[in-house]
Amino acid sequence: MKKILITRKLIKDSEDKAAKTFNSLFNTNDELYSQSKVVKMSQGCDGILTSLTDKMDKETIKKLPDTIKIISNFAVGFGNIDLNAAKEKGIAVTNTPDVLSDATAEIGILLILGACRRASEGIQSAKEGGWKWSADYLIGKQLTGTRLGILGMGRIGQKIAKIAKSLGMLIHYHNRSKLSEDKENGATYHNNIKSLFSASDVLSICCPATKETENMINKETVEYFPKGAVITNVARGDIIDDEALIDALNRRKIYAAGLDVYKNEPNLNPGYLKIKSAFILPHLGSATKDTRIAMANLAIDNIDEFFNTGNCVNKVN
Repeated sequence: MKKILITRKLIKDSEDKAAKTFNSLFNTNDELYSQSKVVKMSQGCDGILTSLTDKMDKETIKKLPDTIKIISNFAVGFGNIDLNAAKEKGIAVTNTPDVLSDATAEIGILLILGACRRASEGIQSAKEGGWKWSADYLIGKQLTGTRLGILGMGRIGQKIAKIAKSLGMLIHYHNRSKLSEDKENGATYHNNIKSLFSASDVLSICCPATKETENMINKETVEYFPKGAVITNVARGDIIDDEALIDALNRRKIYAAGLDVYKNEPNLNPGYLKIKSAFILPHLGSATKDTRIAMANLAIDNIDEFFNTGNCVNKVN
């Protein structure tokens, strides 16, 4: 039986599955392991089931024992793992696509609604009490007839588009390549970000974090948006230059922001705390019981498939 290290605590259903499938080392108190501790605890193991909180950079991967043949990431993203370093060491890296698309798309819609309808301000006002209704009290942006730009029209982007379309939004998108007509479902394709941003009253960021997308929202590109646009991010924090967005929010160039992800999680840039129109969540994209179980079970299945076949359909390197 193969031995694996599981770096974070999983929901019991998934831990039971792991215990039946492998000789599993569990993180019983959900301690956030340091990189050196991951290396130490992986001695004698054949694989590691990591999470996004594990920074598997080049130096960490180089120090892993030669027995490690697979790193199965408990996430659809894999920006926490140096894929090239893993490949050089002969370690396969896998992720968990598809199973979290619905849950993440729901949060994407929540971010759009929360930012456009000033939910943070409304919640605070309701808690404080004493608010008085007036015709212009907490006036927000209505979604009907609003242009929604989707940066990255993959599985999650397409699901957000479908829901947003049912709310009366007009869908625009940018991808590396144009989608087929059935996947577009009436959306308008833009072959560059300047064109997309210029046509976006609301932007939903759904693309992966890569060298090309890092800081794609920056001091220059925020000026492409119509004045009073809304920017939301359900993908990765690295895609937004926080200082540029905070400045644009303060200048009212950007009306509001809805963020489920941000740089240096869980430490939010303090500039956002001073902005009433910032609607911010603590990375809840996949946070439903069914989704988290499905993700962990897929991460376990990825390891099992790899050791049984020598490959895995969800291998990313």
